[in-house]
Amino acid sequence: MVLVVKYRRKVINDKISNRLKGIFEYICPKYNITLCEWNHDKDHVHLLFRGSPNTNISKFINAYKSASSRLIKKEFPSIKKQLWKEYFWSKS
Repeated sequence: MVLVVKYRRKVINDKISNRLKGIFEYICPKYNITLCEWNHDKDHVHLLFRGSPNTNISKFINAYKSASSRLIKKEFPSIKKQLWKEYFWSKS
C-alpha cells in the first residue's frame, strides 16, 4: 500500500517516518495485521502488511490515517506550516 501526503508535500523525513511506523505497529494488533515492510520518500510511505481474511482493511486504514495525522501534527508542530489546511494524508 502507498500512503501519500496531501498535495504531495515533502514533509516526511527519517524521524517522522519512524514515528509513523511506530503508530502503524501500535494499531496493527487491534486489527490482526502484521507489518512486513516499510519504506518512505519525502512525500509518501510504502508499506507491505499481512492481514487475516476477516480483517476490515478500510476501518484499519481509516484508524491509522486519522491517528497518525493527529499525532504527527501534535508531536511535530512545525509540519503544520507545510501542510494544506492541516490535512496530512491525501484521500487516496
